Amino acid sequence: MADYNAMELMICVAARELEDGVSVGVGTGAPCAAAMLAQKTNSPNLLIMFEAGGVAPLLPEMPISVGDSRTTWKAVMASGMCDIMETACRGMLDYTFLGGAEIDMYGNLNSTRIGDDHQKPKVRFPGSGGANDFASFAWRMMVMTPQDNKRFVERCSYITTPGWLEGGNSRQQSGLPLEAGPYRIITNMAVMDFEPESKRMRIISINPGYSESDVQENCGFELLVADKVSGTKAPTEEELRILREEVDPYRYVIGR
Repeated sequence: MADYNAMELMICVAARELEDGVSVGVGTGAPCAAAMLAQKTNSPNLLIMFEAGGVAPLLPEMPISVGDSRTTWKAVMASGMCDIMETACRGMLDYTFLGGAEIDMYGNLNSTRIGDDHQKPKVRFPGSGGANDFASFAWRMMVMTPQDNKRFVERCSYITTPGWLEGGNSRQQSGLPLEAGPYRIITNMAVMDFEPESKRMRIISINPGYSESDVQENCGFELLVADKVSGTKAPTEEELRILREEVDPYRYVIGR
């Protein structure tokens, strides 16, 4: 059995979600590692877009920022942020990876502040960047994050990035595109999706070494459970070899 850490597991699980030929908007870190791994394994024709303008690069190694010159290595275009966001607005971005300090049961994300006072919050975060745009217009949003009660909260202190808003058809009523929204939440403990009617987060797969009760105990709200919950497939030796030797040999991400 392969020996791996939680970050490696999450990256491998995320990479498997990216079908060959789709487009994905990524930043640096774990999302970029997942996209690179997918491109080198199951999705050779994956089209990667970076917020700062790189379109369809063949990444030689892990970039350190969305504006890193490596994000345009052998790319079809070195454009700018407006071009990438307009591409998402036109419905041409299949997937995106996002994150935040808080996530609620409807997949809304907070990367702005903790606390009710916006002028004097308990903690101030960097804010949206391009996250709101990507989440609003990409067809499927995925999140990779460690799971704990402080991060998975019943209600976000601030909604930086829209998920399914208040559930049901509230996202559609807000004017955002029909059918676009949160798709997968990938944690160190489990994989979640969203129940089609209520749009509430639900468990669909449990990671090796964890139980359903572990997942629930490390969540600040009640998770729904799919009728059939599977066991998450552990990383293969080949996935780990490529991830460690070709994607992140200096362990910038997988060494966390």
